[in-house]
Amino acid sequence: MARALLPLALLFRAIAGLRRRLYRHGLLRRECLPVPVIVVGNIAVGGSGKTPVVAWLVDILRAAGYRPGIVSRGHGGAGQGCRLVDAASDPGLCGDEPVLLARLTACPLAVGRDRPAAARVLLAAHPDCDVIVADDGMQHYRLARTIEIAVVDEATLGNGWPLPAGPLRETRARLAEVDLIVAHGELSPRTRAEAGAVPVVEMKLVGARFRSLQDPQRWCAAAAFAGQRVHAIAGIGRPQRFFDQLAALGLDVIPHSFPDHHRYHAADLGFAPGEPKLMTAKDAVKCAPFAPPETWELPVEAVIADGAADHILEKLNDGRQIA
Repeated sequence: MARALLPLALLFRAIAGLRRRLYRHGLLRRECLPVPVIVVGNIAVGGSGKTPVVAWLVDILRAAGYRPGIVSRGHGGAGQGCRLVDAASDPGLCGDEPVLLARLTACPLAVGRDRPAAARVLLAAHPDCDVIVADDGMQHYRLARTIEIAVVDEATLGNGWPLPAGPLRETRARLAEVDLIVAHGELSPRTRAEAGAVPVVEMKLVGARFRSLQDPQRWCAAAAFAGQRVHAIAGIGRPQRFFDQLAALGLDVIPHSFPDHHRYHAADLGFAPGEPKLMTAKDAVKCAPFAPPETWELPVEAVIADGAADHILEKLNDGRQIA
């Protein structure tokens, strides 16, 4: 099937490359915001771990004295236009990841297909913001950026072919143009070679305590589920990573995969009444209103190698704009 789609994939790659060159040479106009922009993205579809990286980035910016805001596409949300998002926003309208980021960071946040327009909405409402973090905006070239951070999970690169024959939005060669690569897991020699001289830092997602969806003040360790079978629910880009993480905590896992950005309904969680159900934080923001008893989320945070923060802040202080 993938080979049958190769002609379309080659056309996609040619168009993507042409579009990139048109923006680079100024033949397509990019929009510059009055504050620096840091883009966090990747070259492939699927979950690479961008959301925890954005949360980590907001923390280091605040620690350095900045007042960051976040803009996002709002994948999975049904809302139109641009809108502000907070911790109480509806994931069905604004998207699951933006609502999760609002809860994780308590940071000003706006969503919209038009990223520059969303940023302007954000800055109008929060004029004290002095840096914008664009979640998943690497290919949104109309938004000029100061720094690009690529989050790369080698497993998401698949067969290495462009869409629709493979998972790549852009070729591996694009990695040589970013400012920093955050590697979620081991990178292949080929990917490292394509990255050239761009610094690569390792990231791990860590989390070992579970929070009740019915009572967010209630926490427990993995040992609370010892001797039981637990149902693991994941509607993310790479559900197997979540299932493996639970297994590494010593749990007897029964996996239940859903599509990325799945719009859950109560019936989706109606199986195995009374048995523990564990899910990602991204799924929990959508399931909390109707989750049955003994449903828990596993919050995670990004642990990124030393030196990454200093590299980003040094680039940010240089204040350069790139296409």
